[in-house]
Amino acid sequence: MKLVIILGAQAVGKMTVGQELVKITDLHLFHNHIMFEVILAHFGKHFGNVTDRLKDIIFEEYAKSDNYGLIYTACLSFDHQSDWGFLYHLIGVFKEVTAEVYVVELIASQEIRMQRNKTENRLLHKASKRNIDKSNENLIEADIRGRFVSNDGEIPFENYVKIDNSNLSPSVVATMIKDKFSL
Repeated sequence: MKLVIILGAQAVGKMTVGQELVKITDLHLFHNHIMFEVILAHFGKHFGNVTDRLKDIIFEEYAKSDNYGLIYTACLSFDHQSDWGFLYHLIGVFKEVTAEVYVVELIASQEIRMQRNKTENRLLHKASKRNIDKSNENLIEADIRGRFVSNDGEIPFENYVKIDNSNLSPSVVATMIKDKFSL
C-alpha cells in the first residue's frame, strides 16, 4: 500500500496534479474537497468534525484494502499544530498497515494561484469555489492566517519532495513525482 500526500496552499494545483498522477499510476485520488463539498451541499456550511470523521472512515477502510495506493491532497498550515496533528494521524493510519508514505509539497506564488483559482477543472470539481470573488478573498485571507510553504528542513519525512510548479504542467509534475518515488 502506498500513500501519496500532496500538500500546498489553496489553488496551487494539488488536485490537478493528483488527477494526472492517477493517469500514470495505479493510485486513486481522494482530494480534500470531496468531503467539504458533500458537507456544504447537505448542511449549507462546513462542519469540521463531521468532515474529519468521514475522512477517517475512508482512510481506515482504504488502508485495509488491497488497492495499490491513495493520493490525498491537503492544505497544511505549517504554523498550526492541529494541521501537523492531522498529518501525523493520517500517516499513522496507513503506517499501521505498513504502507509506504510519500509527501509532496507544491509551491507557487499567490499571483499564479489566483489565476489557477478560476480554472475550468477547479470549478468543475469544487462547487464552493465557483463564486470567484469570494474564493479569491478566501485564498488571500488563508495566506494571511497561515503559512503554507514549509521552511527548509521543516518536513521530517524521508520520502519528501518540494516542487515549485509555477511554470510546470500538471502532467510534468505528476511524472516527476512518479519517477522520484518509483510509483
